[in-house]
Amino acid sequence: MLATHDNIRTRPVFKLAAIDDQEKFKPLPPPPGVFPYHLDIKQVLPNLPQNKMVFNMVGDTGGLTFPTFKHRIADEMTRQCQETELPADKPSFFFHLGDVVYNFGQADQYYPQFFEPYQHYPGPIFAIAGNHDGDIDPLYPKAPGSLEAFMQVFCDTKSQPVSFGGNSKRYSNIQPNVYWTLKTPLANIICMYSNVPRFGTITIEQKEWFIQELKNTAADNSEKALILCIHHAPYSADTNHGSSMPMQLFLNAAFEEAKVIPDIVFSGHVHNYQRFNKLYANGKVVPFVVAGAGGYADLHKIAPPGDFSFPDKNSLLNNVVLEKYCDTTHGFLKITLEKTEEKFVLQGDYYIIPYDADNNLQASLFDSFMINMRDK
Repeated sequence: MLATHDNIRTRPVFKLAAIDDQEKFKPLPPPPGVFPYHLDIKQVLPNLPQNKMVFNMVGDTGGLTFPTFKHRIADEMTRQCQETELPADKPSFFFHLGDVVYNFGQADQYYPQFFEPYQHYPGPIFAIAGNHDGDIDPLYPKAPGSLEAFMQVFCDTKSQPVSFGGNSKRYSNIQPNVYWTLKTPLANIICMYSNVPRFGTITIEQKEWFIQELKNTAADNSEKALILCIHHAPYSADTNHGSSMPMQLFLNAAFEEAKVIPDIVFSGHVHNYQRFNKLYANGKVVPFVVAGAGGYADLHKIAPPGDFSFPDKNSLLNNVVLEKYCDTTHGFLKITLEKTEEKFVLQGDYYIIPYDADNNLQASLFDSFMINMRDK
């Protein structure tokens, strides 16, 4: 079925009833890599083409209730990799936007929620951590550290079998830190960790690192796209979380200090799909894309206009327009970056999962957007 809606909301919202639970902040684990925490993608994908890069992206894939959804997402992304006719159009990897497991990030949840669903996905999987990945169950007798399992799966010192990966053939990834930058021929992908609190929080050390990363990428501005990934969505129109004011204030201040604004921002956390465009004072329009319908069973609805519990008349929400959304079904992104003499573009395609009794209907295209990198 196609996802349709009658809700004509065009602005993000804040949620009045939400509590900013900063006491849930968890200290970050020590980085396995060296400062400034860069990973050249060719260390993982040595044969990645120089002029075209295609990858899948979504967040919030975990959960044990109604596991059909997360398996459908994994199966459809795998199908794209295996059945796309032209090799250059096949996704080379999956970038996860956080919340790999629920409700807490302990090791024994990784096989049923991650390794088993993605056992047939052919490419490597990179990830930022979500709030559930970093949270700790106070009743769990083994008392692991925050992000202990996440670090073993995604931030290992070398690629090797994971002890709690069951019979999966997927090896650990070698991301150098819980916040880091993925260097690719066509894009610098800055990967943030926004911790456990409901609206996210960023340490002083990470903020300083982030501002310097923004400044460092300015030299590549004409040659590469600048992509920012952060789990907690700065802008959202949903009724479960709403927009994150802390993330808005953090990003606004960092962009102003660095004098650099990314070309696109991706988030998860909110369990639906939303695409906003934000107009900055210098005239640059930046898409803020929420892609958190990656498999967790419960989806988050968009707030109807006029609901006083979800105000949208705050100046922080000005110049931000909700262009398209889907809050009725799960889905995932395929991102394509391509550079030729004639063009340099970033294209995003969002696919939704149809729900049929036999699960034999393929994902269908719901939304497409494009950024001309030579217009920035």
